[in-house]
Amino acid sequence: MKIFKHINVAHSPDADDIFMYKAIDFGWVSSKNLKFSATALDIQTLNDEALKGTYEATAISFALYPLICDEYALLRTAVSFGEGYGPKLVKKKGAVLKRNFKVALSGKHTTNALLFRMAYPQARIVYKNFLDIEGAVLSGEVDAGVLIHESILDFSDELCVEREIWDIWSELAGENLPLPLGGMAVRRSLPITDATECERVLTEGVRIATAHKPFLSHMLMERNLIRVDDAKLEKYLSLYANEASIELSQVQIRAVDRLFELGYERGFYPAPLSAQENFIPREYNEIRFADCGGQNPM
Repeated sequence: MKIFKHINVAHSPDADDIFMYKAIDFGWVSSKNLKFSATALDIQTLNDEALKGTYEATAISFALYPLICDEYALLRTAVSFGEGYGPKLVKKKGAVLKRNFKVALSGKHTTNALLFRMAYPQARIVYKNFLDIEGAVLSGEVDAGVLIHESILDFSDELCVEREIWDIWSELAGENLPLPLGGMAVRRSLPITDATECERVLTEGVRIATAHKPFLSHMLMERNLIRVDDAKLEKYLSLYANEASIELSQVQIRAVDRLFELGYERGFYPAPLSAQENFIPREYNEIRFADCGGQNPM
């Protein structure tokens, strides 16, 4: 009886993460030596657990990565970027925000929090589960809040957008680059053959999910795995789970590097960092299995 190594993949419960993982969960892609399971947690908890090194593979905010780079390698797949859109800073209609306004963010190490803190250094920040942010603004507990995930598609008409995080990113980056929001990382303690196989399976899972988007979306809705209706799911996946999510492009890698540069320049990170230098070295398998035509004989 073959013994499989278990990989627990932690991801958020929002629609794009569920969509990108479900091809594996449904058995549409598999591995000869790894067995996968999933844990769904909100993004703040995912980032906190990544700081502890809890999961073998985990979704993270790109802004967190420089703080965990010694323990985790970056994966090239299951990524979410904004292209002219992204999280939104909202307030009550008619409200005027003071320089030290109180704001609710979805987590200290999220990309939106990093960019917000650069743009509004005097704001008073509280951190909440992303599902509770809209209510905190409506109740007056905070003056404003940054909405993420599906919340950006449908929020109370008592609220209005004060500023798009995309606009903050564009001004700070100084280049025409997509906004790097979420990615995946794998523990460096995994044997490199397991790490590369993990990346292969996750990449193929996102590729298959994207190729069969209508069918998979229907399955997710039918099983009540998604918090939004059909129309909002289609819109949300078009934003954050699409062809650009399958594998990082050179432009996306440049965007991640620019985020890291901004964080280092402003004292959020202890050292400069390059995304390219922190990917799993795929060439290892190409060299190791050269005599097998480049294929793992396992």
